Amino acid sequence: MFKDKIIIVTGSSSGIGKEIALAFAREGANVVITYKENKIGVEEVAAQINAFGGCVLIIQADLTSDKDAKNVVEKAKEKFGRIDILVNNAGRYIDGDEWDGGAEIWMKSLQQNLISVMSMSKYAIEIFQQQKAGVIVNIAGRYSLDGQYDALAYAAAKAGVVNITQAYAKLLAPFGRANSVSPGAVNTGYWLTAPKEELEKNLANISSGKLVEPKEIAEEVLFLASEKASDITGQNIFIDGSVL
Repeated sequence: MFKDKIIIVTGSSSGIGKEIALAFAREGANVVITYKENKIGVEEVAAQINAFGGCVLIIQADLTSDKDAKNVVEKAKEKFGRIDILVNNAGRYIDGDEWDGGAEIWMKSLQQNLISVMSMSKYAIEIFQQQKAGVIVNIAGRYSLDGQYDALAYAAAKAGVVNITQAYAKLLAPFGRANSVSPGAVNTGYWLTAPKEELEKNLANISSGKLVEPKEIAEEVLFLASEKASDITGQNIFIDGSVL
């Protein structure tokens, strides 16, 4: 389905990004994977992509830097000659991002989770406009819908990701598309080591009674990036087990 397509997946050294990158590689894609610090993780992902027979390009980048974001896109274009799909996955919760937190922490969270997406998308869209083709899939989050006083800027940033996705959908029409995916609690990262009591409390508020698996998110990303979703754009899809 994605044979010889060129895919950028940001933040792909572990977790959701890793599963997305591997899922595209299994379908025959060439994948550009980025990381900030987890060099061992990203090299393991690259080795698995190579095992599938695909071509992989590793780029270290701090995507809060506009210069680094531009470099990722330019290196991908230089290596492969084009870019077909951008998956903006990189982002994380910043400790202290609460209603009574400081402006410095809030700005850091916004840079990590929203500004980075805007920077990557800006440079990718310039290429998509030249090619008259291109797809963006952004990873937002359940918090994009629910106001969270204990994750204030993170939730605001994810809501912003949904909003700019809709703007990009309009900008890319009629030759390209943009959608976002909003996961709930995912079986990776924090939830792998969360206290039992906190995990049980969280699961009690999920209709399915389980955490979302990274592979489930990857499957939805591939669908939205594929021609099967050619008439789906500007949408935000929740994958959260139906939070109550």
